[in-house]
Amino acid sequence: LPLTQSLSLCFRTLCCKGPPPPRPEYDVVCIGLTGSGKTSLLSRLCSEATDSIVPTTGFSIKAVPFQNAILNVKELGGADSIKKYWSRYYQGSQGVVFVLDSASSDEDLEVARTELHSALQHPQLCTLPFLILANHQDKPAARSVQEIKKYFELEPLARGKSWVLEGSTVDNMDAVKESFSQLINLLEEKDQDTGRI
Repeated sequence: LPLTQSLSLCFRTLCCKGPPPPRPEYDVVCIGLTGSGKTSLLSRLCSEATDSIVPTTGFSIKAVPFQNAILNVKELGGADSIKKYWSRYYQGSQGVVFVLDSASSDEDLEVARTELHSALQHPQLCTLPFLILANHQDKPAARSVQEIKKYFELEPLARGKSWVLEGSTVDNMDAVKESFSQLINLLEEKDQDTGRI
């Protein structure tokens, strides 16, 4: 082939492949008490700076891109004044991310446990996949993932539901991304299940 012909052939192959197939998008609600680290984790996932983070009042929405999906994460503020309105924002969610501070006081951990239990039993959330992040694992006072699992009574309470419990820290985003990948797998499975009906 003459050079111009082979070049144009090469150019055509490059250009005419078309856009990559669209990644599925899932709407996910992110809840947890103030200070659990929701905003920091989500900001880091979006490659945003985390040095000027303030507690979320109301809610914020972030589109978090992953290799095989995009998660539209609606993060709800964790203050007492906002918590009572959480359920108003559950509609349309396809998955739940619950972030807890594994180094918090016993009192706060008890509150987090109550909130997680009510989320797991909420009519709009109870059938959805849950990603539970035991955050701040890098702090000296952090309880292990096993301790959290036992304390939160996840085995009996969440039996039959699809959930993942992982430790997390804002300094190890690879592990956090891996946890979110597990959630995406659960979301895809749920998608396929509903597709089969």
